[in-house]
Amino acid sequence: MKLLVTGAKGQLGSDLVAYSRKAGVPCVGAGRRDFDITDRGAVMEFVAGCRPDAVVHCAAYNAVDRAEEEAELCRRVNAEGTANVAAACRAVRAKMMYLSTDYVFDGTKTGLYEAEDPVRPLSVYGRSKAEGEEEVRRGMERFFIVRTSWLFGKNGGNFVKTMLQKAKTGEEVRVVCDQIGSPTYTQDLVPLLLAIVRSEKFGIYHATNEGFCSWADFAEEIMRLTGSRCRVVPVTSAAYAAPARRPENSRLSKRSLTENEFPLLPPWHDALVRFLNKEGEPRTDEKGKKP
Repeated sequence: MKLLVTGAKGQLGSDLVAYSRKAGVPCVGAGRRDFDITDRGAVMEFVAGCRPDAVVHCAAYNAVDRAEEEAELCRRVNAEGTANVAAACRAVRAKMMYLSTDYVFDGTKTGLYEAEDPVRPLSVYGRSKAEGEEEVRRGMERFFIVRTSWLFGKNGGNFVKTMLQKAKTGEEVRVVCDQIGSPTYTQDLVPLLLAIVRSEKFGIYHATNEGFCSWADFAEEIMRLTGSRCRVVPVTSAAYAAPARRPENSRLSKRSLTENEFPLLPPWHDALVRFLNKEGEPRTDEKGKKP
C-alpha cells in the first residue's frame, strides 16, 4: 500500500510519515509547499501524480481562537480543502482517512460521546471540522473519520510544551478546570491510524489515550512530574473567557475501535511520562522525588 499524508510538517502528520516509513509502508508526505489545499486543481494534480492507495488527511486550520476572526479562511481550509482531497481520492480510487476532533460536539452530553452521536459544534473551528466530516461522508464510499483530542507530541506547539515553559519560569498559571477530555500522544496514535487505514473497516472512530482529566488536572500532573514549583490555579471556562467556546465534556467512547478489533491506546498519564522522558525533561517518581 502506498500512503499519502497531508499536513506532513505538522504535529501528527510528521509522526505518521516517520512511523509509516519505519514500518516499511511507502509514504509521501505533503505540506503547504507541495500544494494549496484550497486549490482543487493543485490538489488533483498532486494526488494524480502520486497515485496513492490511501490518503490520510491531517492538514487543517487549527488555530481555534483565531478562527473566530478568520472564519472564512478556516472554512476554506477545513471544509473546502477536505472536499478537494476527497475529490482527488475519488479520481485515483484511493481510500481516505480524515482526522477530526472532539470539538464537533457541544459537550452537553452526560455520558461518553459515541461515534454516531449527532455533531453540534460550538466554535467556528468545530463547525469547519464538522463540515469537513460531511464532505467526506458525501464524497467518499471508502473512508475513515477519526476523531481525536488534546494532542501532544514532539513537533509543533501544544499544551504540554506551553506548561513546560511555564514550569521553567515558576510563574503562576491559570488553567480551565471544567473541560474534561483525554490527552493524546501522537506517538501512540500513529500506529493505530496506520492499522486502521490499512484495513477495510470503514467508518467513524474515536481515538485517544485512555482515561479522562481536566486541563487543570493535566497541567498539575505536568508540574508534579517535572518537579516544578509553578502553581496551577483552576478557573472556569467562563472566567478564562477564551474567544472560542469549547465543549465541557469531551469524553469519547472507543466502542467503534473495540467492535472492529483495534487496540485501545495506553492511559494518558503513561503517555505523558514517556513523552517527558523522551524529550529529556526532568521527571519525578510517584512520591514526587527525582528518580
